[in-house]
Amino acid sequence: MSDNILYTILLSFAYLILFASAELFYHKLKFKAEVTRKYVHIVTGLLAMLFPILLDNHWFILILCSSFLIILILSLKFQLLPSINAVKRKTNGSILYPIIVYSLFLLYQEFDQFMFYYIPILILALCDPIAALVGKKWPAGKYTFFGHTKTLSGSFGFFIAALITSLALTMGVEKINLADAILISIIISIITAISEAFTHKGFDNLAIPASAVAVLLLYTHYFT
Repeated sequence: MSDNILYTILLSFAYLILFASAELFYHKLKFKAEVTRKYVHIVTGLLAMLFPILLDNHWFILILCSSFLIILILSLKFQLLPSINAVKRKTNGSILYPIIVYSLFLLYQEFDQFMFYYIPILILALCDPIAALVGKKWPAGKYTFFGHTKTLSGSFGFFIAALITSLALTMGVEKINLADAILISIIISIITAISEAFTHKGFDNLAIPASAVAVLLLYTHYFT
């Protein structure tokens, strides 16, 4: 129990330092809010990768996620943390993020399989920003869905990143055989890329991990 308390405190400080550094980049170095928001998005996910390693009790995860959910809600209400919130588009992504992390941790504990946590978290943390970066750098094949424009190049970038991530984790973390790992990774990459393409206003933070989990649940139920 004492280790859980210590690591919860350390992780809390790590997240506070992350938010503080984003504010520094935004106010002092004049980074755009879209840049600092993606920075927080990525590092939040990477720090969350430590949860199953450092904490074995979901209540401590709930304390962490609830605390930062409250901070994020208050920041929106009182127009704080512009490094996260000062984007032109309306988005609920930051609010959904801690909820998703806690839910995925519960799934990991329920099935006792790291892939239920690590695959959705890493795809969300890394592949979503990669899609935005690729789509902005090489804006090929623009398409519009519900008034929001995205690119086929960005979706393809997401697919490739998700494929590499899923394949590495299914084989490296759970030791799934090569044929099953390839099949699962391809399906996860396609489904999550579609989820990213057709959701907006931050709801991709829900749709991407949910679709990855759905594939993993089907695999666990029918093939193991």
